[in-house]
Amino acid sequence: MILADKIIQLRKKCGWSQEELAEKMGVSRQSVSKWEGALSVPDLDKILLLAQIFGVSTDYLLKDEIEENDYFPTEDHEEKSEAGARRVSMEEASAFLAVKKETAPRIALGVLLCILSPICLLSLTGLSDEGFIGMNENIAGGIGLMVLLLMVIPAVALFVSSGMKTNRFEYLDSEPIELEYGVSGMVKERQSQLRDAHTRDFVIGICLCIVAAIPLLCTALLTENGAYVLISLCATIAIVGIGVYILVNNGIIWASTEKLLQEGDYSRAEKKANKLDEPISAIYWCVTTALYLFYSFYTMQWDRSWIIWPVAAVLFGAIEGIIRLSCKNKK
Repeated sequence: MILADKIIQLRKKCGWSQEELAEKMGVSRQSVSKWEGALSVPDLDKILLLAQIFGVSTDYLLKDEIEENDYFPTEDHEEKSEAGARRVSMEEASAFLAVKKETAPRIALGVLLCILSPICLLSLTGLSDEGFIGMNENIAGGIGLMVLLLMVIPAVALFVSSGMKTNRFEYLDSEPIELEYGVSGMVKERQSQLRDAHTRDFVIGICLCIVAAIPLLCTALLTENGAYVLISLCATIAIVGIGVYILVNNGIIWASTEKLLQEGDYSRAEKKANKLDEPISAIYWCVTTALYLFYSFYTMQWDRSWIIWPVAAVLFGAIEGIIRLSCKNKK
C-alpha cells in the first residue's frame, strides 16, 4: 500500500475530512488532496507530523511493503487485550466527548443552584430576627424554604437529564477498556487542546473558593452586627458557588479525556478499587443526607447544618483510605 492510500485510510479511521487534517497539519486542503491523489509527497517534517498525529511510525508510512494487517495485527491485538475489556470505537469516543461537553455546564449549573439555594432562607430568617424587615419569622422561614425548593428542583432535573444522556457510557467509569486504532491519538490531541484552559479554570476556581472567606472574615473583624454578618455569609456562599461551578464544569470535561485514556482516577487499578468503594459510598452518603435533612429541619439551623458536608467528606476520605490500605495488606 502506497503512502497516498495510507493517508486516506488513516484519515478516514480518525473520522476527519481533508479540511480537518489540513488544519491539524497547518497546510491547505489542496495539499492534502494532492498527497492522497499521489500527485505530490509530503516533506520530511510533514511525514513526521503525520506519524505523530495518526500515532504510527514513519516506517509504516514510507514503506509500501508494510500493510495495515502487518502493522496492526487484529488477532494478536485481541489476544493481548485484557480479558473482558470493552473496545471503544472512534465514533463512540467522539460521541462520549460531545455528550460530556454538552452536559458539563448543566451539571455545574445544578451544583451552583444547590449551593445558592439556602441564601434566601438565611437572608429572610436572619433579617427577620434582626428586625430589618417587618415579617414574621415563620413566614420568612416558609418563603425561604419555598425558594430553596424552587432552586433545588431544577437542579435535580438537570442532574437527572444529564445522567440519562450519559447512562450508556457508564462502563467507562468501572470497566477496563481497549481503544480502537486512532482513538488514543484523537483523545490525546483533545486533551492537549484543553490543557491550558483546564489549568486556568482550576486555578481560578480554587482561588475563588479561598477568596470567598474574605467577606466573612472582614465583617467579623469590623462589626458584630448580625445583619452584616449574615450578608457577608451570603456573599461567601455566592463566591464559593461560582468557584465550584468553574471547577465542576472544567473537571467534567477534563475527566472525560482521562476516562478514555484510563489515566488518573480512571486507571484500571483505580477502577478495581472503586468497585470495593461503591456499596460503602452509597450507604455512607445516603446516611449523611438523611442526617443533614433531619438535623436541619428539626433545628431549623440551616446556617450551621452545612458543616455536616465538609466533615462527612473528610471522614469519607479517611474511611476510603483505610479500606484501600486494608485491601492492599490482604494482597
